[in-house]
Amino acid sequence: MGDSGVFTIGELARRTGLTTRTIRFYSDEGLLPPADRTYAGYRLYDSASLARLELLRTLRELGLGLVDAGEALAGRSSVSDLAKRHVELLDEQIRVLRLRRAVLRAVAKNGSELDEVTLMKNLATMTDEERRALIDSFWDEVTTGLNIDPDFDARMRSAKPELPEDPTPEQLQAWIELAELVQDKDFRQRIRAMGEQHSTARDDGASMAAPTEDEGQRWWTWSSAAAEAMEAGHAPSSPAGQALATEIATATKLSPAAAADMIASGTDARAERYWQLMGTINGWAPVPSQVPRAEWMAAALRAAAD
Repeated sequence: MGDSGVFTIGELARRTGLTTRTIRFYSDEGLLPPADRTYAGYRLYDSASLARLELLRTLRELGLGLVDAGEALAGRSSVSDLAKRHVELLDEQIRVLRLRRAVLRAVAKNGSELDEVTLMKNLATMTDEERRALIDSFWDEVTTGLNIDPDFDARMRSAKPELPEDPTPEQLQAWIELAELVQDKDFRQRIRAMGEQHSTARDDGASMAAPTEDEGQRWWTWSSAAAEAMEAGHAPSSPAGQALATEIATATKLSPAAAADMIASGTDARAERYWQLMGTINGWAPVPSQVPRAEWMAAALRAAAD
């Protein structure tokens, strides 16, 4: 800084640590207009220019683009407003980076091939709205035009995959599997068939409403009894199986064959898998698989019908 109180680009560079090339670029872009020029045409800057350059460097280090930085320096946008907008952009970038990290963790854990890596990346970067829309489209296809109990329909649709900002490899893998499952043609047809059975039953006068607390507890008691019998190595045709079959038929007021059909019609391993995956994604407490127990009960009822 000479007697005139001005800086050359070189002096600005030494004071700020920025390169002369960067300072010259900012000046050419109109972000750092020179305070004066020498007789030879060289640009000169004053103390206000130094302060402006320091602010410009801070804004750029915070990630603001040249346009936004220029708006702030010109007073057309407040630094506070620009900061708020930039925070929103950073939040989205952080979300994407976390998902990318989760994908790489899952790839490293599973030893995934290239095609699976691409699929993981595409599904992981879907927004919450896109994930919800995928689930909604699934339920729309499998229930449209059917006489579905409104409460049952609402309960099925209410669960949505809420992938955390920083998902574990297991959560990410569960979401990928769930997304593939709901897009699988055979799975959609199977759930549609189950919906048609539900609809037909309602057309015939059955309520098909959600089980009451007592009914839910009764089913859990039967399921637990079946699990104990299976663990003990009892066959469905064993005395334990036949005692349980009699209890189920009596409580439901159905013949053993009809009760077996009722249980079998509502039993599907992939339908159960849907809820297991949803639980993993959302961090729900794991629930033991009911399908083997239900199949054992249905077999016990069929043995009683013979």
